[in-house]
Amino acid sequence: MMGPTATNEAFFYTGTYASADQPGIFLCALNKDTGELRIVNHTEGVDNPSYLALCPDGDCLYVVSETDEGEVLVYRRDAATGELHLMDRKLTKGASPCYVSVTEDSKWVLTSNYSSGSVNVFPVGDQGTLGEMSALVEHTGRGQNDDRQEGPHAHSIQPDPSGQYAIVCDLGLDQIIVYRQEEGRLVTHRETNQPPGSGPRHLVFHPNSKWAYVINELSNTVTAFMYDQRRGEFTTLQHISTLPEGHSGEGTSADIRVSPCGRFLYASNRGDDSIVLYHIDQESGELEAIEWTSTIGQTPRNFNLLPGGILLVANQDSNNLVAFQIDGEDGRLTHNGFKLEIPRPVCIAPVV
Repeated sequence: MMGPTATNEAFFYTGTYASADQPGIFLCALNKDTGELRIVNHTEGVDNPSYLALCPDGDCLYVVSETDEGEVLVYRRDAATGELHLMDRKLTKGASPCYVSVTEDSKWVLTSNYSSGSVNVFPVGDQGTLGEMSALVEHTGRGQNDDRQEGPHAHSIQPDPSGQYAIVCDLGLDQIIVYRQEEGRLVTHRETNQPPGSGPRHLVFHPNSKWAYVINELSNTVTAFMYDQRRGEFTTLQHISTLPEGHSGEGTSADIRVSPCGRFLYASNRGDDSIVLYHIDQESGELEAIEWTSTIGQTPRNFNLLPGGILLVANQDSNNLVAFQIDGEDGRLTHNGFKLEIPRPVCIAPVV
């Protein structure tokens, strides 16, 4: 079996909802010539290793254990085989951590705890291990949805393009919160309110860094923003539905990605079980919905873009990954014929 040095394959890790005695983190490969998918190896020993983030140089993989007593774990990657070796683990002192990211300078790891509505910062030490937590910020308040917004729910945290700020989407508060990063501390800088009941979940920046897009889980919408990275300020441009006109039935939006070329934006719909394609106006940053493509599976919680123009979807409740070819001219998706069975896949982290 060829290892993860093969030039005709793109490699990625997949996080899942697995128990500690089951394979939970999978190293997988996509053949860039044929589109075929395979499992290279797997790692066990973690409860609900749901969300993953590779450090910029690819040497370490950071993983959250999405449990009541949340943890973030550090794995060292074997460059030849892609196998993971546990180096460190730290409690997040929050419940159900569901997101982890790494700053571009590899100095800080950021995590968000969904159930307890808090966010963390950890300093990165030798070999990618973590020092003692340098920040724990607990949000307060609630939104209008009694079932889902009874309190704060920090759903994601990530550095902005300038590296000065950390951006948090809090689903429970209907807020995007900007923190200044001050040597491991988080200092509240600005708060941007979303329409009541929106439930902001994940955010992506456009390659030009002046636009940003947020997927709102509860209202099934995307919000387009102008972003001033000097001021750390979002200005709303547009709200647009993730669902086709006339759609009926329950569902929630989940993930969002911008193509490297900056012309296309994609978002996933659970319930409708689709990926919506938007074209991005290159002058204004606003979106136009173009088409909806079935994910050929149930509950597309996460998806990502791989080399060779592939969009790969993790269908959580049908236990599979499904690959689509992206048309380079218009961004439309075509299933390339390949699927990969993975139990309860939650997150796809490309090795770049």
